Amino acid sequence: MNIPKAALATSIELIKRITVASRYSRRLRSHLLNGSVCCAIVLSTGRMNGQCKSGDLTGRFDGSATSGQAGKLDVSLNLFCDHGTYKGTLDTPLGVYAVSSGSFEGNLLKLSLSLNESTIRVQAALANATLNGTFATPDDKGPLTLHRTGDAIPPNPQTALTAQQWHEDLSFFASQLTRLHPDAFVNTPKPKFTAAVAELDARLDKLNPDAIYVGLDHLASLIGDGHTYLKFPADEANLPLDIERFGPDSRIVMAAPGYEGALGARVLAIQDTPLAKAQELAATMTPVAETAGLRDLRVNSFLTIGMALHGLGITPNRNSARYLLVGDDGKEFTVDFNALAPGEEPKWIHAASALPIAEQPVADSAACTFLHSANTLYCNVRMILNLKEPSRKMLNLIDREHPDKVVIDLRQNGGGDYNLGLKYLIRPLMKNGTINRKGHLFVLIGPNTFSAAMSNAGQFRKMTNATLVGEQIGERPNSYQEPREFTLPNSRLIVRYSTRFYHFADGKDNVIAPDKEVTTGWSDYKAGYDAALEWILHQK
Repeated sequence: MNIPKAALATSIELIKRITVASRYSRRLRSHLLNGSVCCAIVLSTGRMNGQCKSGDLTGRFDGSATSGQAGKLDVSLNLFCDHGTYKGTLDTPLGVYAVSSGSFEGNLLKLSLSLNESTIRVQAALANATLNGTFATPDDKGPLTLHRTGDAIPPNPQTALTAQQWHEDLSFFASQLTRLHPDAFVNTPKPKFTAAVAELDARLDKLNPDAIYVGLDHLASLIGDGHTYLKFPADEANLPLDIERFGPDSRIVMAAPGYEGALGARVLAIQDTPLAKAQELAATMTPVAETAGLRDLRVNSFLTIGMALHGLGITPNRNSARYLLVGDDGKEFTVDFNALAPGEEPKWIHAASALPIAEQPVADSAACTFLHSANTLYCNVRMILNLKEPSRKMLNLIDREHPDKVVIDLRQNGGGDYNLGLKYLIRPLMKNGTINRKGHLFVLIGPNTFSAAMSNAGQFRKMTNATLVGEQIGERPNSYQEPREFTLPNSRLIVRYSTRFYHFADGKDNVIAPDKEVTTGWSDYKAGYDAALEWILHQK
């Protein structure tokens, strides 16, 4: 969350992992892939020729890096040799970075890592099981120290476990989660949580691995905050469709080629389970203390994941699902969706006749467009990271075009580091007396506005004269955030847990609601009409 503290967490459990961990809509995930935000990324490292051998540097390394911008950050490196190639993960509060190249010669480890368009380079010498060195990015640098704390953790979750191994994982899960989370029972009393653990343990022997995953994730959801959950593994069996709610209806808004006939249809049932019942089951995997908006967002995502559908008992297997649909003509029909291969990302087809500017790909963390007809500068901010150059371009456009309004769109922003949002967005606009006036500065928000983006939305409200437009943010502004993670010993499933409480809004309701609520109906969505942005553009 915020680099030293708060929001980055799920930002970068939103960049690449969002494509396989599926905590958000597939439409958002596709935007992230096209240049946006967050989560666990597998890195590849090794010698310059990409090889490693027995005896080369491997293991689990924990330590810290000191950022010139954010201070001291906890980081960990899991490095192993897989069939002659280095692989692993570098976990930081900013997310999990992917290594694009690396070498280990003598006692010197060199890594080049990437996160979307940003890069970071690490160089560290090994001595007495400790790596000491430096990291550098285009706008930051500092020292780094990592101590070897154990053997490397295998990369892939293992599901072919004995009953005893699953019982061991459940016991480890419950003890670690309640020990590491700073207030594990704030939303679910300890006796109730303990009883839920015992209930799962009693029926564990009769469950398939997907159902065990669902049971464990339900326990994590009882902790209550949106940053605490069980990660989906890479082979989660994504189904090639995206479902979104429009009032009481849930419709297919995006699908892979070959499934075009399902676009725009309302979902009535999945297999033999009515949609309302399927949503009720999937809601058990959502955090109990977050808003209904976040719950609905995650439920829609789970209903397109084969692993979740199978684990919830909705489908007989994880690899396919039959959806009962109805078109606008009232005719019912069924479509069988088959799971994508792990990591596969097809060329999605949209139900909207045309994508509005807010839905179009963003090549960097943010992109600004001057809308001449409305004398408005529109900036789509997809992640609260790497904002130095986008901020410079934004301020240059303001100086050159003298817009009447500036719009900061955070509706598809999964987070980052809220300190960077303060530095590069909020404070520069706050100092601009022409823009920082009611009716001239606007921030678009919605259920997908998460983590650091949520934090910055609250700070825009407190620190500027911005008008917040759109829908209520899904995440509670005053809650536990800034996650870390641990791995279950047998299944290798990864558990994320929050580490710190943050207060980003005043008021008893503990929500960030818009000053002007504007929702998108199905007819607007289908026509490619952005009702919230259009409301802003037509304000005098």
